[in-house]
Amino acid sequence: MNVPWYELVSLIPLIGALLLWRPMETGKARFICILLAGITLILAIGLELLAVPVNTTWIGLLFHQDLVHIDEFSRPLLPLTALIYFSTLLATVGHKAKNFSFSGALLGESLTLLTFSTDVLWLMVVLQCLSVIPIWFELRSRGRSTRVYTIHQVLFVFCLVLGGWLHTPNSVPSMSLSVSLLTIAVLIRSGAFPFHVWRIDLFEKATFGSAILFVSPMMGAYICLRWVLPSEPDWALHAISILSLATAVYAASMALVQNDGRRFYCYLFLSHASLVLVGLELATPIGIAGALSMWVSVGVALTSFGITMRCIEARIGRIDLGNYYGLYNHMPTMAAFFLLTGLASVGFPCTIGFVAGELLTESVIAYSPWIGCLVVLATTLNGIAVMRAYFRVFTGTKHVTSIPMRSQPEEMFAIIAMTLIILGGGLYPQPGVESRYRAAVHLLENYQRIPHPSGHADPQAQHSIPADRSASEL
Repeated sequence: MNVPWYELVSLIPLIGALLLWRPMETGKARFICILLAGITLILAIGLELLAVPVNTTWIGLLFHQDLVHIDEFSRPLLPLTALIYFSTLLATVGHKAKNFSFSGALLGESLTLLTFSTDVLWLMVVLQCLSVIPIWFELRSRGRSTRVYTIHQVLFVFCLVLGGWLHTPNSVPSMSLSVSLLTIAVLIRSGAFPFHVWRIDLFEKATFGSAILFVSPMMGAYICLRWVLPSEPDWALHAISILSLATAVYAASMALVQNDGRRFYCYLFLSHASLVLVGLELATPIGIAGALSMWVSVGVALTSFGITMRCIEARIGRIDLGNYYGLYNHMPTMAAFFLLTGLASVGFPCTIGFVAGELLTESVIAYSPWIGCLVVLATTLNGIAVMRAYFRVFTGTKHVTSIPMRSQPEEMFAIIAMTLIILGGGLYPQPGVESRYRAAVHLLENYQRIPHPSGHADPQAQHSIPADRSASEL
């Protein structure tokens, strides 16, 4: 059927955002939002399982240019993004729903899906400039200061727009400046040191759900793979790698000593997202395959972990990890899910993060044992931080309350679904590993055909596709 299916995946949430733009009763708005997010998820999963090719697109006919591009790399990101949004929206119950912007969430989902559906630079620039706006309006509506967020996002937009405008492969000076600006944009969007302050500010001032949805798709890594990594010089490659590695260790160390629950989660996510960038910058098939696998595992595991913390917040308020809450007797299912998702993020065996962590660690150690030791250190610190948070929230004392803290049906559905994905991806990882390995080889083969500012092919890319491993051997 000559139907633009992939555009429909992105346009369905946009239609929902337009429907919910006007004030509406909270229950009705939530129902419409979950319904459209669910339809988007089903359609995205169907397109992934059936490997439906990209047909004629409305946007392409409008601009007389092929703007929609879905390849082995970006195809799984669509159902992953739809799953992240649907699970978070489904678990938005009670007073959390009253403070949550459903129209902003659907608009953010639409812009994210559209970005993952293209590799055209100017369209990605426009979409990313628009994506920072909904959170800004949310902060304003909550009466919170937007200074830190505005400064960083203005700098991000400036570097992205100017870098995209100067991106001319035939000009050495403009190409070098373009890559430098796009590198800074990637570091800002990813929250890498020293541009991590805005993420801490975001989690403290925005709603927990909106903050999770804004950072979980890891858009900085997508920009890096599409437009920075193919043409960046060695110094930019090393700069992103070193800053990402430093951020991973620093954020893991900070997560270990945080008392505020949201700051703890922010640092934990920042550390894992930085490890994804470290793997991408290795520019080897196994390294990129490990990074792409960790991208998926972090998206599933840490989104689920954030949903769990958000559900606990809805019952006891902001979590203070300096105290013991002893909530296990009141919510044993939530405690098990908290522990499962937290350990999955650090690569516990039989979870979705185990193989991803193994691939990334193996490739990093093969590149440099010292860097490998730092990656293992960051992972270890993250694991200790997760266990510390678990003991603080669920053990240590006896919590007395007359209010039931049982999970709502929507929360239980989201918890069970994410648990099945986490365990299924860990017990049967081969399809995911093969897909990510093919995507890594596909990306590196494409990079060989992209000239560098010097006019020559990337020498690192030419030697980065060895025939010593196949996807089945992984």
